[in-house]
Amino acid sequence: MQQLTPVRTGHREQLEKPRHVAVVGGGLAGVAAAIILAERGAKVTLVERETVLGGRVSGWTDQLKTGESYEMERGFHAFFRQYYNLRRLLRRIDPELRNLTPLEDYPIHGPGGSVETFRKLPKRAPFNVATLVMRTPHLKFSDLLRTNARAALTMLKYDAATTYGEYDSRTAREYLDSLNFPPHARRMLFDVFSHSFFNPEEEMSAGELLMMFHFYFLGNPEGLIFDVLNEPFSDGLWATFTRYMENMHIKIQLETEVEKLTRSKGGKWQVHLKGKKKNLAADAVVLAVTVPALQQIVAASIGLKDDAWRDSIKQLQLTWPFAVWRIWLDKEARPGRHPFVGTAGLGMIDNISLYELFEGESRRWVMRNGGSIVEIHAYAVPPEKSEKEIKEFFLKRLHELYPETKDANILEERFLWRQDCPAFGPGSYASRPTVQTPFDGLTLAGDLVRLPIPSALMEKAVTSGMMAANHLLADWDVRGETLYSIPLRGIMAGFGSQKQLTS
Repeated sequence: MQQLTPVRTGHREQLEKPRHVAVVGGGLAGVAAAIILAERGAKVTLVERETVLGGRVSGWTDQLKTGESYEMERGFHAFFRQYYNLRRLLRRIDPELRNLTPLEDYPIHGPGGSVETFRKLPKRAPFNVATLVMRTPHLKFSDLLRTNARAALTMLKYDAATTYGEYDSRTAREYLDSLNFPPHARRMLFDVFSHSFFNPEEEMSAGELLMMFHFYFLGNPEGLIFDVLNEPFSDGLWATFTRYMENMHIKIQLETEVEKLTRSKGGKWQVHLKGKKKNLAADAVVLAVTVPALQQIVAASIGLKDDAWRDSIKQLQLTWPFAVWRIWLDKEARPGRHPFVGTAGLGMIDNISLYELFEGESRRWVMRNGGSIVEIHAYAVPPEKSEKEIKEFFLKRLHELYPETKDANILEERFLWRQDCPAFGPGSYASRPTVQTPFDGLTLAGDLVRLPIPSALMEKAVTSGMMAANHLLADWDVRGETLYSIPLRGIMAGFGSQKQLTS
């Protein structure tokens, strides 16, 4: 873990005079920004258009046919150990992180019954890579002689400026093709990573893929094993966060959509709320929303006059949809199954989770009713696929991988199809907006922004929210939140160490 030294920081611990900040978007990025600002004495209003907080990690109450209530969410999420800033945020509501349970392994299942495991790998490169290559059954010594060693070593040379400069214009698929790995070894060792970021290989920047390899495996000192939340997100996360924020006097406005921003002559921001007669006046604004919402707000905010910045927002895109199918079965999965497995080379399916093996609510349901609660997840579904096609394919693969489920009846099901994850297409890195904007008192947050440190998914959302808050606090001469990162560069990126890192 490396501590980041902020580029700009204040000297005071608390605001000397009242400041009102409107945080638009109640996902992890917005909540992180709201909490940091409120802890420093800001008056914060958190505006969220949905009925619940959480964004892409939200949860909500639903009801089964039997009348039993249960908590649904948007699919399995892994809490990796290098999610330092997310974990520091979680400690505000769970100091000992007791709501997180470690998974000992997550095997990868491939064609023909092949399996790859990451259990008991060394934590640091190059020892983790060497161990994986030596013990994998999917790669022979003769295969290694035919691989492109120079291209493979690029993964150990990650440096943001160099890596994106050379590889951002290429696709992830082009880079993986250049490795010249045997097809089956490539599927089992690489595809599981390249598919985990919701972007298909043929439409994802190779620079972004190399950053992901660095963040999750090659530059990460924590290892590949992750933790899971042991209760549903709505109970284990958002109910507690809501109480925490309310105790800090953060005003939470759900089911409230922002139309545009304007600025009064006195410098106050006016946040125009859809269907509301009265605007929300603020000294500063954090926009922590999805790509479409950000584009709509900026397009309507004609007073934000900076053509290059507006173009950077306009050029943002969404990646392919993802699908989640949770099914309640009347027969249990075979004992000894893993709570979570990834898949590779099996078409549009990326993982299978057995919720009763790690989540309390699901475990209690199974204890009462028997059976099993299975979730099947596809990260990047071809947009033309129908719900019927996806379900049929999911069920076929489930029966192949878990034959004991063939005779099980589906008692209940929930299918989610969402398209709101940012795309990281080739050539998009340089033009991607950052936390800082050209406008005083306006910052951006979310995993759509470009950060100066390697980061992804939930960790990127939280880090960007904290950085957005820090930028505003620095303008008011208030100390920001200390941030942490894995090493910024790969072990072969250069010599010497970096004592001072910047955020």
